[in-house]
Amino acid sequence: MNLLATSIAIWAATAVVMTAGWWWQRRHANAGIVDVLWAAAVGAGAVACAVFGAGSATVRIAVAMCGALWALRLARHLWRRVRSEDEDGRYRHLRQHWRGHQGKFFLFFQLQALLVPLFCLPFAAAAANPAPRPLWLGAGVAVWLLAWAGEALADRQLARFRARPEHRGRTCDTGLWRYSRHPNYFFECLHWFAYALFAIGSPWSWLAWTGPATMYLFVRYLSGVPYTEAQALRTRGDEYRRYQQRTPMLVPWFPRAAPERSGQEDSR
Repeated sequence: MNLLATSIAIWAATAVVMTAGWWWQRRHANAGIVDVLWAAAVGAGAVACAVFGAGSATVRIAVAMCGALWALRLARHLWRRVRSEDEDGRYRHLRQHWRGHQGKFFLFFQLQALLVPLFCLPFAAAAANPAPRPLWLGAGVAVWLLAWAGEALADRQLARFRARPEHRGRTCDTGLWRYSRHPNYFFECLHWFAYALFAIGSPWSWLAWTGPATMYLFVRYLSGVPYTEAQALRTRGDEYRRYQQRTPMLVPWFPRAAPERSGQEDSR
């Protein structure tokens, strides 16, 4: 199966899944299911690209395992949040903004289905590699392990922080969250470099670089950081502004000294 046919098949299957997800959110008033289904669909796409790829068995096994294990952990983590918490504030805001218009939610879910084949291009590029070099294959596995472990740790730290009643409405600034406001997004972006390394030597190697580039574009400018920080500012206000001032946005680094608060702020 060629790249176009594989992409169309992935999109068609995901569109059906997203339609089911739209019905689920309509019944439960929780659009967070779209993130669970998106992660699972991308993981399934990785397996499909590996199965139908024309590259060596070694690189196709690496693509399938890395893509599937990444998706399994992320989808499981997101599902736990969806089933045990209220709708994410970002989606609550959309629900209010759209006044619950289900047609707009349906289009939103289908847009996510269209994005899945785009994010599967790095898998296809790597799975077409006829002779992966052991050095680059090993480097890709090392990058994947670091990214997988880092994102899992960040998610676990945030979940534990949120689970404590005394932290309700507070900003998590411990663990990895002390060094980055979005360590989960940082490691998510890093994860996609693994497939670019797997693809070195592939006739489509340039396609693999769409993974880290597209993910960075989305988390930095479109659906990640802007929405998350806007919601945090709406709900936590000055506390989150101070967190922004002292903590790097994406790439982990040592926090800056907390700015001195003015007398006017102290008096509030």
